[in-house]
Amino acid sequence: MRTRKVASRVTGRPAASQVVRAADKAGEASASRAERAAERRAAIVEAAMEEFVARGFTATRLDDIAKRAGVAKGTIYLHFKDKESMFEELIRTAIVPFVSRMTAPPSFKGSVRDAVETLGRLFIHEVATTRRGDIVRLIVAEGTRFPAIADFYYREVVSRGLAALRGLIELAIERGEIREPKLAQFPQIMIAPVLIAVLWKSLFERHAPLDAEAMLRTHLDLIFGERSAT
Repeated sequence: MRTRKVASRVTGRPAASQVVRAADKAGEASASRAERAAERRAAIVEAAMEEFVARGFTATRLDDIAKRAGVAKGTIYLHFKDKESMFEELIRTAIVPFVSRMTAPPSFKGSVRDAVETLGRLFIHEVATTRRGDIVRLIVAEGTRFPAIADFYYREVVSRGLAALRGLIELAIERGEIREPKLAQFPQIMIAPVLIAVLWKSLFERHAPLDAEAMLRTHLDLIFGERSAT
């Protein structure tokens, strides 16, 4: 230890142990800053979600988002350039992961119908009947006025989801589960019930509650044929 101290005085450089400790402290401070930044970003995104749902995309102000998130307005600009980029982040974090699961290579051993029904139920329970559904409804309501958002949603969600569905339909046709080959041209037909469920929940649920899963099963019966009784 003594030799290291002398060497330090002679060379004018800190001892190796001091360098390591300083590096550790710098690393800890950097990690702590990164964690705080991630927490602020998450709080801003959550606040943006609440404001968008409550006021609509057009009427939402950055001041209101900052107030709800408990940050200065200037802090928002450290993470997002505008409202559109915040909304894209909502899509990216809330909807895209679900679509990624949907577009994964099929590993099921059962029928294509079973796979489609499983995906439909997941969409109903994880999107249509949750806050994620509010994001979809906002896009439907305001997408025409903000085409950049609609384009982003189509690119990240719709196009990938339709491609995955088309692959499942083609597999079902190959297996003989679906007799109408033209269905592969219109994969939108396959997901019609879950989209209806998203819109119905916000507009008409209080008048006529919808059993979305039963509707999905009936829809799949029309496409694949009714299940056998056995």
